[in-house]
Amino acid sequence: MNENSVNIARAEKKEAATIANILYQSFIEFKHLYTDKAFAATAITSDQVIKRMEEGDIWIAVMDKNIIGTSATVVKSDGLYIRGMAVLPQARGYKTGQRLLAHIEQNARQYGHKRLFLSTTPFLHSAIRLYEQFGFKRTNERLFDFYGTELFTMEKCFV
Repeated sequence: MNENSVNIARAEKKEAATIANILYQSFIEFKHLYTDKAFAATAITSDQVIKRMEEGDIWIAVMDKNIIGTSATVVKSDGLYIRGMAVLPQARGYKTGQRLLAHIEQNARQYGHKRLFLSTTPFLHSAIRLYEQFGFKRTNERLFDFYGTELFTMEKCFV
């Protein structure tokens, strides 16, 4: 297997439980760094995944017919917001995060968005490195409180 065997597709409601499990499995190693409420808002339930599908797009990364990653987007007044990005720990190293981001950017450009942005915690070092490698930069916005866990914003602007 290699990164070329990872495909990105739009998620369907029947995949909500799998997506919720991916979010949980991807963030459980960091649970001790989140408050309980912040972790619950990060590792959302399948019902919450379905609600996100009604608010925007959810994408899945598929390898060998297995969903190994996910990301959601929602249109905001100042750009396309990326939320809930996760890759299963055992599936990391296949450039899945890069593929998800590239797909999201292509979709954003297609629909005329000029800015992608996301919020992340200071302790998700690998994710921050990925975002920086993909061209995201930390904004000057101050840290904000996410149920008692600090978050900051990163953005990528394009024409």
